[in-house]
Amino acid sequence: MSDPAVSPTRVGNLLLGALPPVEFKRLAPHLKCVTLRVGQILKEADEPALDVYFPLNAVISLITVMENGMTLECGVVGREGVVGLSAFLGGGPTPNQQLVQVPGTALKLPGSIMAHEYKRGGRLQELLSTYTLATLIQISQSVACNRIHSAEERLCRWLLMMSDRADTVYFPHTQEFLAQMLGAARPVVTTAAGALQKAGLIKYSRGNLTILNRTGLESASCECYAKVAVEFDRLLGGNHADAGAKDAD
Repeated sequence: MSDPAVSPTRVGNLLLGALPPVEFKRLAPHLKCVTLRVGQILKEADEPALDVYFPLNAVISLITVMENGMTLECGVVGREGVVGLSAFLGGGPTPNQQLVQVPGTALKLPGSIMAHEYKRGGRLQELLSTYTLATLIQISQSVACNRIHSAEERLCRWLLMMSDRADTVYFPHTQEFLAQMLGAARPVVTTAAGALQKAGLIKYSRGNLTILNRTGLESASCECYAKVAVEFDRLLGGNHADAGAKDAD
């Protein structure tokens, strides 16, 4: 960062903001603020994570890519966390692609620096360990959700999670893009989005989607959104994107 003395609480990423000043000070000289564009791939599937990203207002999806080219989102990361867990967990190449869902900024850190700091222990190691567990819970819940719940319920969950992590109610996503993220056919997503719009929960036109009624969207969502929010709160003590989200009514 340009100013290594910046307090962690002023950074904008909740995980970094929970670090003691002395630990953040060691990371600060290696943090580089980068601008991420929508659709940008930070890491391809089956490649190692050479860097980690702490999103500030961008949102990054963890995408499973099948041999036939089909994709499915299995996790999403925003200002509550970090992307590139394998860089400091020693896992090497991973099968997930890292795709920028919502454009914005993030703090980029070399994976070697993160691995070194993680091994030192302290609050950073504690936070990253619990965040890794929270991420596993999110992924497992997403797997169950994609198998059991309707496209309409899953779209509600996805929109709520994206809104929390990007701190916005507006998304410039096409139906084709939504279909890829939800692992559903485009006509199915079209029907689901149409139902939500008819109910007055969202406005969707020409690839521009806006949440109009967050409370109604939460009621229409499956239980998966609330379950993941509760687990993030339990594990990370409230330092996550699902806490305190504002209504868009």
